[in-house]
Amino acid sequence: MLVIRAEQMDVFKKTALLSFEDEMVEHLALFSPPLYKVVGEEQMRKVIQLGMSQAAQYGFTYRGPVRLYLELMLLFGSYFDTDPQYPWAAEILSDQQSGSQMQRAERLYEKTMDYRQKVAGPDDVYTMEALKKIAVFAKQPLTISVDNFIPTMQREIEHIYPQKAAYVGKAGLEVLIRKGMGGAQRQQFVTERGMTLVVVLMLAFGHSCGKDPIYPWIARTLQDEMIVDAKARAKRLEKKALTWLERVVGYFSKEM
Repeated sequence: MLVIRAEQMDVFKKTALLSFEDEMVEHLALFSPPLYKVVGEEQMRKVIQLGMSQAAQYGFTYRGPVRLYLELMLLFGSYFDTDPQYPWAAEILSDQQSGSQMQRAERLYEKTMDYRQKVAGPDDVYTMEALKKIAVFAKQPLTISVDNFIPTMQREIEHIYPQKAAYVGKAGLEVLIRKGMGGAQRQQFVTERGMTLVVVLMLAFGHSCGKDPIYPWIARTLQDEMIVDAKARAKRLEKKALTWLERVVGYFSKEM
């Protein structure tokens, strides 16, 4: 009689997980070439490991649902499941009584396609236009007042990315802006430009981009002990963000 010991079963599980991880590294490299090129294999494995853990909390354990979850991380940020920009994702993921994981994954996929059609546009044309506007916006002097920051920032977002602003709605944008203001205060980014920087980063990279393994340059800059002045740190972060945007826009411009 064949007996499989617990130690052997652990080896089987680890081998299967590593095989799936390898498969996802290859898949995500094709799914988002510019991100993979910047992040690299080692960091992408950290993204995959985080995603697998988070997906499991929502009952996603099959290959298809987990792969979808990882794709959404690259599209919307690693913490899209709690991001006020994507409340529909949180609703579907959290409602584990509404159907099997395959059924919920299908609903999540359909909602994502609806979002991408209306917000990203054909061949991501709306997204690319928004990223270009963000790059221009960041290089201009700001006229945003702290006293009137939220409504002014809402109008700026509506101008930069009207499709996303319409889909998220004013209430969702206000939650994001307030979260950005809170994040800026924790980093001692007390100027209008500092607060705007954090809000725009959250808009582009997700509300928890400061700890997102997809964008390690953000965390490294925020935690750089060599930069003791908050204004200098904000300036360095803004410069790195613009460099990243230019790379992405340049990549897609070559593809078109």
